[in-house]
Amino acid sequence: MQKETNNSTGLVRVALDAMGGDHGPVETVKGAVLAAQSANVAMILVGDQGPVEQELAKYDVSNLAITVVPSEDKIRDDEHPIRALQTKPKASVLVATRLVKSGDADVVVSMGSTGASMASAVLNLGLMEGLERPCVGGPFLGLAPNTVLMDIGANIDCRPALLLSFASLGVSWARTYMGIENPRVALLSVGSESTKGNKQVRESYQLFQDSQLNFVGNVEGMDFFTEKAEVIISDGFVGNILIKFTEGLGAAFAAYTKKRLGSSLDETSISEFAAELVQLTNRTRTNGGPLFGVKGPVIVGHGSSGADEILAAINTSVRYVQLGMVDIMKEDLASMNAQNAENAQNAMNAAAATAVGGDAGR
Repeated sequence: MQKETNNSTGLVRVALDAMGGDHGPVETVKGAVLAAQSANVAMILVGDQGPVEQELAKYDVSNLAITVVPSEDKIRDDEHPIRALQTKPKASVLVATRLVKSGDADVVVSMGSTGASMASAVLNLGLMEGLERPCVGGPFLGLAPNTVLMDIGANIDCRPALLLSFASLGVSWARTYMGIENPRVALLSVGSESTKGNKQVRESYQLFQDSQLNFVGNVEGMDFFTEKAEVIISDGFVGNILIKFTEGLGAAFAAYTKKRLGSSLDETSISEFAAELVQLTNRTRTNGGPLFGVKGPVIVGHGSSGADEILAAINTSVRYVQLGMVDIMKEDLASMNAQNAENAQNAMNAAAATAVGGDAGR
């Protein structure tokens, strides 16, 4: 499904939160210039005008599709997202998201506070029908590139119905963006048996089993590497601990490698191998990922991203728009919700029929 951009240039218009992340606007502007040079994209840099234009002046952008939209200040990671949106109505992520709402941009990309990106997206773009909250997710391990984890930190507590919605969104992503036919779905638990897990997982099991998803049961932590399922579901509490553990493990392995092999390999080889270890244990830094469940394209990336990672996130956003992922997810979610409602009604009718039959037999 190809989505046409609604502008005369045919370029995908990316509103980049130029102030977002640990290195904005230095790295964000550099990443935007790289994108404008190499991708089918028109970059809209949203940020404090002086600093953004000062960074742009370092490059020859005379023939590049780059514009600047001024904003005021940014929302930082240590700020409460909702309160910050109220006190900073012209913050960069808010202005960038409003460009998507108004139709002046096709997608927003931010390396800033995920909480602020989420709050801004929900406020300005709204949630898909039948969804209580958005989530973040996607492939997070280089060692398991075809395995999607949902949620990885947006929702600490989740009811079973919300986990099922996240599964639908993850399946849409895996099938369309990653090209995996009929992705298998599993719940992350402490055992493969249906009776294993905490209350949340046990209550979710039957709901997943009755859904139209290709549900294969429970999987355990080691199954990210055994290819038992392509879409693995957990709440954001577990998911965030998991991705940060693997991120730290990769960094620790890299440091150990440098120490252990320092006398055997040259410095360049050791550094390359250490960098590869980090990539194999953590993909959330490199490509950016969608904010699932909002009615508009929003891509979020790691706060420490440099220009190359920002370029990768922009490339992700372009493909996300070109595939029409938001519309696909909306349709898939609506289909699943309709099937769940039909299942619930059939169960109620069966229960009522059983009750009537029992009364007649007395």
